[in-house]
Amino acid sequence: MRILLVGFGPFPGAPRNPSAVLVKRLAKRRRPALVAAIRTTHIFTTAYAAVDNELPKLFAKRPDIVLMFGLAARRRHLCIETQARNARSVLFPDVRGYRPARGVIALGEQAALRGVAPFARLLAAARASRMPSRLSRDAGRYVCNYSYWRALESADYQGGPLVQFIHIPHVQFEPRPKRKQKYHAPPLRTALAAAENLLIALIAARRKPER
Repeated sequence: MRILLVGFGPFPGAPRNPSAVLVKRLAKRRRPALVAAIRTTHIFTTAYAAVDNELPKLFAKRPDIVLMFGLAARRRHLCIETQARNARSVLFPDVRGYRPARGVIALGEQAALRGVAPFARLLAAARASRMPSRLSRDAGRYVCNYSYWRALESADYQGGPLVQFIHIPHVQFEPRPKRKQKYHAPPLRTALAAAENLLIALIAARRKPER
């Protein structure tokens, strides 16, 4: 089974994007369920053109699963995105300075593309790691949502890959002393455990599609 793990590089407000670190570590994890999985990673520059130029080449390699991770810095949960919105921000430029001229991805198309992954099973898998997790219907209006739309769009053929996008909150790269505050960012190791569980659940779903 061929698995593509996708993360993103830095963008304004996130000089170190944890999604890139996460996918690289996930590719090296050793679990019996992952032994037969050929895992490759790709880190997109957080730019619309990077997605347009590189995603077709990645799909040409015919992966069975495409698991994408991005940073949602204002969220406090790992979010399993159930759909990509036909929307993009005209206010915020990408890291190359490009700002879309219109607020939709595809003119005349539906408002959203829904994924086909077993979302309830994914949610249970993520929560088993004790990572705060929830389902989400809003992947945003930035490059993450755009990449998810393009990936779902590209996967819409018979035998195409199972595509899933996951948003993660900020994580702690190194352990820190706990302070008296309401929210503590989860450690990277917890996010990694959740990502591993999600990948294993997707592998099981790909082998035995839900009816």
